[in-house]
Amino acid sequence: MNTNLDFDFARSAERTLTLERNAIDALIPRLDGQFTLACQLILKCEGRVVVTGMGKSGHIARKIASTLASTGTPAFFLHPAEASHGDLGMLTERDVVVALSHSGETAEVTRLLALFKRKGVKLIALTGASASTLANHADALLDGAVEQEACPLNLAPTSSTTVALALGDALAIALLEARGFSKEDFALFHPGGSLGRYLLLTVNDVMRKGVEIPHVSPSASVRVTLFEITTKGLGFACVTDDDNRLIGVYTDGDLRRTLDRNLDIDTTLIGDVMSVQPVSVPPKMLAAEALRIMEQRRITALSVVDEEQRLLGALKIEDLLQRSVV
Repeated sequence: MNTNLDFDFARSAERTLTLERNAIDALIPRLDGQFTLACQLILKCEGRVVVTGMGKSGHIARKIASTLASTGTPAFFLHPAEASHGDLGMLTERDVVVALSHSGETAEVTRLLALFKRKGVKLIALTGASASTLANHADALLDGAVEQEACPLNLAPTSSTTVALALGDALAIALLEARGFSKEDFALFHPGGSLGRYLLLTVNDVMRKGVEIPHVSPSASVRVTLFEITTKGLGFACVTDDDNRLIGVYTDGDLRRTLDRNLDIDTTLIGDVMSVQPVSVPPKMLAAEALRIMEQRRITALSVVDEEQRLLGALKIEDLLQRSVV
């Protein structure tokens, strides 16, 4: 091999991406009744979707299985070589198999076809050869044919694997939509990631509670209220009545207005200078929604109340940012 450091790498990449884009574009007219049948077979499946493939197709099969599993369709990857050495025991008659092989003649896959039939499972073939052994044994055929690989030798699986991956994504998303899979469902499948935090964390999980809540009665003086604000460190104080219902808040802005009026902070009652109808949120609200309200209102803290406006907690924007609610 002769290495050429002056090679036009960008031009080569452009050719690759163009060929792979064209291969995906060519898929769209081929989304026919067979694709619909494949979706219906999976939706009717009472077991799991078992995705299998060898070599590069195996890598794509793993990704498809992972995408299906994370979007509401129970699925796992079955290595075709290991299947004939005991792993076929993971397959039940209630499952559906999705088998990938661009040629449709991959030995490790085709030798399993009779076993699939013996188990009575439905078979979906994702192949580039519609007249192949795999295609002929399939209950539904996903046509992954490509005009040429992006590899200039037309040998390395490139366009074909891109097409297979795109078809797998199309299958998973069509099933997701058919199931009515929601953002909340997605978060339940991803509790450990930032998406899970974003979609599952509620105000109740983050808010300050109990003695951490800065609050005073309307008969408290401004000085007492300022001490409460300073002690609790949230930049505001909630004002509550005798039944612990929120009737107002006192903020840094309210303090400036108090001082502008030359009011005595020892004799002025907080009920006379507080802001009424304060912005508040319920404890079950998603933390991400509370953050959106803060950003829209350009405020840095919120009070948390129940249906009867009883004070339950207080929330500061830093609390949300520290929990990675962004």
